[in-house]
Amino acid sequence: QVQLVESGGGLVQAGGSLRLSCSAPGRTFSTYAMGWFRQAPGKEREFVAGINWISDSAYYTDSVKGRFTISRDNAKNTVYLQMSSLKPEDTAVYYCAADRNLSGFISYSDSEYDYWGQGTQVTVSS
Repeated sequence: QVQLVESGGGLVQAGGSLRLSCSAPGRTFSTYAMGWFRQAPGKEREFVAGINWISDSAYYTDSVKGRFTISRDNAKNTVYLQMSSLKPEDTAVYYCAADRNLSGFISYSDSEYDYWGQGTQVTVSS
């Protein structure tokens, strides 16, 4: 079992920035596809960004393209989500997830991911 731990959430004004981190203490996920999802109150959990392990290719949902950047540091077993130009509609609990598939494919479906963190709250005030 891989336990993912997120950090970096908080309260920020619209237009501000936050960086989320996700680590797996004692485990390496260098060959896992990694994703960030979010869930706003009353809404389903949605894909935000993903990064594969083969080429570090990154994928984003349309609403965050140009504002969010996902990256990974395999030496530190850490995945980051840099969020800039934040909007009130970005308010949600953000989850880190790991997919054991080795193909390099990034799924936008949360059912494909094997391990999850506990989530970190991001609140953007207007």
